[in-house]
Amino acid sequence: MIDLYYSPGSCALASHIALEEAEAEYTGHRVDFSQNQQQSQDFLKVNPKGRVPALITDKGILTETPAALVYIAQTHPAANLAPMDDPFAFAQLQAFNSYLASTVHVAHAHKGRGSRWSDDESAWDSMKRKVPDSMTQCFRYIEDHAFVGPYALGDSYTVTDGYLYTVARWLAGDGVDTAQFPKVHAHMQMMANRPAVQRALAAEGVMA
Repeated sequence: MIDLYYSPGSCALASHIALEEAEAEYTGHRVDFSQNQQQSQDFLKVNPKGRVPALITDKGILTETPAALVYIAQTHPAANLAPMDDPFAFAQLQAFNSYLASTVHVAHAHKGRGSRWSDDESAWDSMKRKVPDSMTQCFRYIEDHAFVGPYALGDSYTVTDGYLYTVARWLAGDGVDTAQFPKVHAHMQMMANRPAVQRALAAEGVMA
């Protein structure tokens, strides 16, 4: 049994989708960021970073989306969520996931998490203004260079697809029109129709 700690609208949706795709046995635990539950003593015992996702497994706790996704894929091989038998293809999956985590998510976070990078509140507005441009640049790279199609890495669905879908859902709120990225836009529509995605969204109480 797996326990997933998530907050609606966060990157934890990618792990939620992966668990549904794998038909895994898991229990979801909502962490209400609006009530600052991520900083509660109970949750900090689960993840001292005060962030989601956090995945409790029988061997310990995993944090960070790329790690959670790989764990789900490797522990549920029948779901075929990652190219385990191809070292290069698996490394490509890791590269895509790492870019989403280390570059795209960070660009997005400058909109509402300026305090992570500066104590000068006057700098936060400048960070917010930069987000549409930064996110556009990130997805221009994805559209032109990283995305293969019809799925993120080619003909087969992988955990990267759920992660890309999760992050792409942030674009509208970041002031970026997904229509300028036809491949990503089509991918979002395709993903929204997947039953596993719909179940994950329903469990989190958010709209497709």
